[in-house]
Amino acid sequence: MPPAQGSAEGWTPLAPRGIAPRVAMCVGKCSRIVGPCLLALGTLAVVANVLLLFPGGTSKYLVEGHISKHAKAVPGVWGGGVAVLLAATHITAVGWRCTGCSDCGTRRNAFISAVLSKMALLGATACFVLSGVGLTNGPLCFYNASEHGHGHGTLWGYPFLDAGSQEPDARAENYLHDRRTWSICLEPAGIVAWNVVLFSLLLLVSAAEMVLASLQILNGCFGCLCGFCEGK
Repeated sequence: MPPAQGSAEGWTPLAPRGIAPRVAMCVGKCSRIVGPCLLALGTLAVVANVLLLFPGGTSKYLVEGHISKHAKAVPGVWGGGVAVLLAATHITAVGWRCTGCSDCGTRRNAFISAVLSKMALLGATACFVLSGVGLTNGPLCFYNASEHGHGHGTLWGYPFLDAGSQEPDARAENYLHDRRTWSICLEPAGIVAWNVVLFSLLLLVSAAEMVLASLQILNGCFGCLCGFCEGK
C-alpha cells in the first residue's frame, strides 16, 4: 500500500484531482455569460424608462409635469439600470479577463462580484415592484371625467386608478383586458398603450435581471471557494 503523501504532522487527505479546476472553469464560463446578459438587460431597462418620460417621443408633457409619478420615479434607471450595470460591468470584465488567467480570477474579485450582484438583485426587485404598481394604476392622462362618472369636464388624472372602490388587481384586469376603455385618455395620444408596453417590458426585464443576479450571487460564492480562472 503506497504511503500517504505529506509528513505525519501535516497529513491531509488527497482530494480527487480535477474537481476544483472544473468548478473554477464552470464559474468563469458562467460569469462570461451572465455579465453580458445583464449589460444588455440593464441598458434596455434604462431605455424603456427614459421612453416613459417622453410619450409619443415629445418632451412637452415632461416639461409640463404631466408624466406618471411611477415613470418619474425612474426605477428602470437607478434600479434595473445603474445598479445592474455596475454589477454587469464587473462580472463581464472579470469573466472575460479570466480567459488569460490573469490576476482577475481571485477570490477577492469573486467576493466583490457577489456583493455587486446583491445590489443588482435589490435594484431589479425595486424596479419590478414599482413597474408593477405603475402598470396597475395606469397612466396619467387628460381625460373626460364626466364620461367616467367622476366629476365634470376634462382634467389631468389617473382615470383607471379612480375607477371607484375596485381592488387594484380588478382595476388592472379591467383596463388591461378591455381596450375600449383606453380611448378615455385624450392626451397624450396613445398614452395607455405606451404605458402598458413599456411598463410590461420593465417587468419582464427586471424579472430576468433578478434571476441572473441570483445566479451570479451563487456563482460568486463558488468563485470565493474555487476562483474564477480555468487554470493558473
